Amino acid sequence: FGFLFAEKCPDLPSTDFADITAEMYPLGTKLSYECDSGYDRRAGTSNKILCLRIEQVASWDYKDFKCIDKKILLSTASTTELDFTQKPERKRQSPAPQERENLSEFDQRDFCGPPRTIPHASLKLTQRYYLGQVLHFKCQSGYDKRPPTSGTRVCKKEGAEVIWTSLDMRCTNDS
Repeated sequence: FGFLFAEKCPDLPSTDFADITAEMYPLGTKLSYECDSGYDRRAGTSNKILCLRIEQVASWDYKDFKCIDKKILLSTASTTELDFTQKPERKRQSPAPQERENLSEFDQRDFCGPPRTIPHASLKLTQRYYLGQVLHFKCQSGYDKRPPTSGTRVCKKEGAEVIWTSLDMRCTNDS
């Protein structure tokens, strides 16, 4: 592709009782869509997406992917299909001000924004994170929350070592 992918991050330390999200992904990140229960991937479509540089901008390379209700597939031999097509999102979301400061060492053109949502599908990471990745952690509902109840971890380089910054939140299940 004519560009280098960022360095890979070490394994993410486990965080109990917290949900993890990300708003930006470095070049080289691979994600895949997984159809929800009761839905199957339409034959001939790929569920994988890749963050790469397209016309000098970090963008997701989407394939034609759809999740189709199994009942529709099983109940009729006709080509009846629900139309869930969605236009690719053109706008790139900028990080919150405090994150922009953390990412000042990284070129923003090297990060893809959030992938588009696909009806009846969820996203999962298919490989490790890359240098510059910012992850957001939030306590799951139903767990005891000790302030702060949300926080971030950043994969960054300190000297020659690639590390995750520490997380100063704690979610417990004392009961």
